[in-house]
Formats: sequence, structure tokens, C-alpha cells
Amino acid sequence: MRLTRRGLLAAGGSTLAGCSSLSETGTEGRSDNETDGTAAETDGTDRKDTDTRIGFVGDVMLGRSVNDRWSDGDPAGVWGSTLDRLRELDGLVLNLECCISERGEKWPGKVYYFRADPGFAVPALRAADASVASLANNHILDFGETALEDTRTHLADTGVAHAGAGPDREKAFEPAITEFGELTVATIALTSRYETYASTETEPGTAHVTLDSSASETRELIDGALERARERDPDLVVASLHWGPNWETAPGEKQQNFARWLVERGVDVVHGHSAHVLQGIEVHQGRPIIYDAGDFVDDYVDKEGLHNKRGALFELVVSKRSLKELRVVPTEIEDETATLADETTTEWARETIQERSEPFGTTIERTDERLSVPLGGE
Repeated sequence: MRLTRRGLLAAGGSTLAGCSSLSETGTEGRSDNETDGTAAETDGTDRKDTDTRIGFVGDVMLGRSVNDRWSDGDPAGVWGSTLDRLRELDGLVLNLECCISERGEKWPGKVYYFRADPGFAVPALRAADASVASLANNHILDFGETALEDTRTHLADTGVAHAGAGPDREKAFEPAITEFGELTVATIALTSRYETYASTETEPGTAHVTLDSSASETRELIDGALERARERDPDLVVASLHWGPNWETAPGEKQQNFARWLVERGVDVVHGHSAHVLQGIEVHQGRPIIYDAGDFVDDYVDKEGLHNKRGALFELVVSKRSLKELRVVPTEIEDETATLADETTTEWARETIQERSEPFGTTIERTDERLSVPLGGE
């Protein structure tokens, strides 16, 4: 039986912030910066019965050439050699960088439009056991309100929770509540991109916010979303953010300040995406900030020198209801297919993440088997 927030607090130890930080105690009890826990000496596929593993990936764009490549074959093929790894997880959170619909009209004035055929996208997401899809991005309304509503319906019918866009502002900011193993997880999805798609009190759109924690509207919107999450008594709170400019290898100062503020407000995991390239990892008050997870599957042009076809699956390991470590599994996109990275790309990803995490003072443990960030749990 799942412990309640009160039971977790009474049990003591390094419990999940989704329990303690969303309560009236605020952030009391958290340690400053990263903790000194160590990762288990096993390879990335080993796990204890008490562990819960939650995967986080960046952009999943299933339209255009990806749709054409897989719509006439086995939809599960889009996940390539990552499929077994995805299915081993207790939950998978992704940014859905397209709508899923056969209807709708193109939003005027855009250059790129992303839409996936439900006959391909729905079974593909089901095959990967996708759990939560963030819709807070700059492509979910590419084919208007009709396609957005179709997307929400298809995801609901498939059993994929979603957050970040809806028929009005209240629904757009509503958390997705899911069960991962024995954990109840609340996910809010936010975006700072493409304000034109922002929802209003009466009109559909995204959960758009300004990356400024001092702005009264931003504080009101996020505090409201977190309050609704708290009502569901979650063990873990996730903020999935589509933010910042494309093709940047480091987060801007506004992003860094905003992410830390979210943690201080009670968010346990900050899951960033949008830049199309891997950025660094920070641990703030014992909680991981993935500034950008890169892309997981798409058909985008490979920008010279940026290696935007290289990304990662980030696996959060929760042990005995404490955050234990964040594992990094390098991936790459080949022929509109997500694949586990080869030796060369794996080495590049490890060096790149270490280098881009250095400014945050992040402790990264590296072995022949894996790269991981210790979070202090047992």
C-alpha cells in the first residue's frame, strides 16, 4: 500500500520532495545542492525489487518523414533498439512534438508543421509504454483546435496521460496524475515558446509562461498547478518544460533561475527540452534538473557541429521512496528511428554531458557500464 505524504514524513529519511515540499512545511528538510550518495555497482539493466525507474526523453516528433517511414510497417519499429529498454521502465515521460490527427487546418504564418497519423502514432506510443506526454510546445496547435482535441482524445484512449495544452487555460495547466510502480506522480507541462499558441480563460492553447518567477501571472499560474497537484497527494512532482532557443548548448540565466525556483516551490524533477541538443545536468537541493534532453526521434536536419541527432534516455531511479540516481543512456536517431548509441556516440555523449554539467558543480559517476548522477537516496 502506498504511503501517504504524512506517512512518509513520519518515516523520516530522505523522502520525496513531492511529499514534503508541497506540504505546509515548504522546502524544509532538503539539503543544499547535490548530495553525497553513491550509485549501485551494477550495470544499467539491474534493479532491486524496491526500485522504480522513470524514463525522460526530449522531443518525440512522429510526423512528416517519421510518419511516412513507419506508417506502412510495424509502428513499434520507430523505437528501434531502445524499445526493450523503454518497456523495462515503470514510466516514460516525453515531449510530443506534433499533433495526432487527420483533421484540422494549418495555423497561418508558420514554416514547419508537424502532424502524425493516428493509425501509426497511437500504436507506436502504446508499444513503448509511454506514460505521460507533454503537449506544451510550439507544434501542438499546428493544425488548430480540432487537431489538438483529437490529440488529447487519442492519448486518453491509448492510456497516455497528458498535460500542457487544453481547451482553456485551466485545463492546459492541469497536472497529469499517473501511477509509476508504487509511486503517484504529478506532471505539469509548461512552455515559454510561441506565445501565439497560449491558452486563455476561454480559448484553447498551451500552458504558456514567462520564464520569470517574479512575474505575478507566472507565479499565480504555477502555484495554481502545484496546488492542484498537491490535492492528489503525489509522491513525485515533475515539471516538463519546452523552453529556450533552438541550437543552444547551454541554458540561459533565466532558465537556470526558473528551474531552481521550481525546485524550491516543490518540483522534484525538471525535465527540459526544446534546444534539440543535449545540455548539462544540475542537482539543486537534491533534485535533478535536466536542462535539455535533446531529441529522441525526429526527421530534422543534422546541424553540422551540433550533433542534434544525438540525445539520451534519462532514467530516474527511486529506491525506498528516495531519489537515488539519474542514469544517462546515450541514444541517436538513424533513419527516423530511435537507437541505442554506438560506442563512438556513447563516448561523445558522456564527455559532452560531463563538460556541460561542470558549471553547475554536478557530481557525475562514470563507469564502463554507465554514466549516472547520484542523488543521495539509499
